[in-house]
Amino acid sequence: MKQITTITWLTVKAALRYRLVLVLGVLLLGCVVALPLLIKDDGTARGFTQVLLTYTLTAITTLLGFSTLWLACGTLANEISECQLQMVLVKPIARWQVWLGKWLGIMVINAFLLALAGGAVYALLTWRVQHLPEEQREILKNEVLVARGSIKEPPQDLEPMVEEVVSNRLKQTSVAISDLRFVKDQIREQIKAGFQIVRQGYYRRWTLDLGFRTRFLKDRPLFVRVKFTTVEANKSTLEDPRTYPTLWQVGVPETPRIWRTQLSLASDSFQEFAIPPNLFGEDGRLCIDCINPNALDLLFLLDDGLELLYREAGFGVNFIRGMGIILCWLGLLTAIGLAAASFLSFPVAAFLALSILFVGLSHKTLSLVVEQGGVTGVNHDTGRIDAPGAFDRAVVALFAAALKTVNVVQDFSPIDYLSTGRSITWYQLGRAMLQIVFGLGGLFAAAGITLFTRRELATAQGSQ
Repeated sequence: MKQITTITWLTVKAALRYRLVLVLGVLLLGCVVALPLLIKDDGTARGFTQVLLTYTLTAITTLLGFSTLWLACGTLANEISECQLQMVLVKPIARWQVWLGKWLGIMVINAFLLALAGGAVYALLTWRVQHLPEEQREILKNEVLVARGSIKEPPQDLEPMVEEVVSNRLKQTSVAISDLRFVKDQIREQIKAGFQIVRQGYYRRWTLDLGFRTRFLKDRPLFVRVKFTTVEANKSTLEDPRTYPTLWQVGVPETPRIWRTQLSLASDSFQEFAIPPNLFGEDGRLCIDCINPNALDLLFLLDDGLELLYREAGFGVNFIRGMGIILCWLGLLTAIGLAAASFLSFPVAAFLALSILFVGLSHKTLSLVVEQGGVTGVNHDTGRIDAPGAFDRAVVALFAAALKTVNVVQDFSPIDYLSTGRSITWYQLGRAMLQIVFGLGGLFAAAGITLFTRRELATAQGSQ
C-alpha cells in the first residue's frame, strides 16, 4: 500500500500545483450561488427548493464529470508522453500500483470537491428554510427535505392475458407469422389501456399492501403522488395549466374507515396530496379509488400513475447517501479516463472517453433504436421495421448491449430522488458501489491495467 499511497499523494499534489482544485472549487461554489438567482420556479417554497436541488446538483455533477475525464486522461497520458512516468517505474513499483494510485488520487480530489459543493448546497437550503414562515417550513419538512419511502401497486403480468387473446384470435382467423408480433403488440396495448384509462363516469382502484410498514406508520400522515394525462394535455401551458376535477376515496371499502375528497389536479405533472393516518385495514392493505367526473378519459400509466409516500428518515442522511451515489458515478468516469489513457495519447484518449460518456447520455436514442428494431426502413404505422436486415439486427444487438450497460448506471438517480424527497437507502448505495464502481468500473480498470502493463513506455515519446 505504500507505493499506491505515494502515487495517490503525487496525483493530488500535481492537481494542487496546477491550481485545478482551486479553479473547480470556485466554479462549483459559483454554480451554487448563481443558479438560485437565475432559475425560474412556480413561486412556492416547495417549487423553488425542488428546482434548486435539481439544477445545482445537475450542474455540480456535470462539471465534476467532465473535469474527471479530462484529469484522468491527462494525468496518465501526459506523464507518459513527457517521460515523467518512466522515471517512476524504474523504482520498485508495479504498473498496476501506479494505475490504482492515480485512480485513488483523482477520487480523493473528487470527494473533496463534491463535499465542498454538496456542503454549500445543504447550507444554502438550511439557511433559506430558517427564514420561511412556519407553514412553509412544515411543507418542506414533510414533502421535500425528507427521505420518503414509496409503495406502488404490484406490476400487472399482462403476458398470460395477451397469449390467451392471441390464441382465441388465431382460432377464428389466420395471421401471417410476420404480422404476429405486431398483433401481439396491439393486443398488449389494448389490455394495458384497460388498466391505465379511467373512463368518464367510472373509477380506478389501486390496492396497496403496506405489509410490515403498518407497525411504524400508525398515526403518521401519508402522501399520495399521482400523475395522469388527457387528450387535452396539449392545451395546458406552464403559465396557464389546465386542471381537472377528480374524486378520491381512500381507506377500507364498505367500512367506516374511509376518507373522501375532491381535488382539481393538473395533467402531465406529478401532484401530491396528504391523506389522514390509519386508513389501512388490519391486513395492512390500503385501497385508493379515483372517480373521473370529467367528460373525457384520464390516463394513469402503470409505472408512475400512483404511489404512496411515507417518511423513512431525515434529509441530511438522505443527502449524504445521494452524494455517495454521485461519487460512484465519478469513480466510473475516472476508470474510463484512465483506461483510455493507458494505451492512447491525451487528445485521442479524451475523445474516446467523451464518446463513451455521450453514449451513456443517449439513453433515449438507444431505447428508440432497440424498440424500432433497427435504423432503416421504419414503418410509420407500426413504429417498427417490418423485415430487419443483417445490418439492422447487428445495430440492435450492439445498441441493446449498450442500453443494458447504461441502465446499470441510470437505475440510480439521486438527483431526482433528493428533489422529490424520495428515500435513498443504504442498500441502494451499496448496490451502486457494487454495480457501478466494482462492476463496470472494475471492467474498465482490468482492461486499463492490462493495456498499461503491456505498453512499451520507452517508445512513448518518439511516437508522439
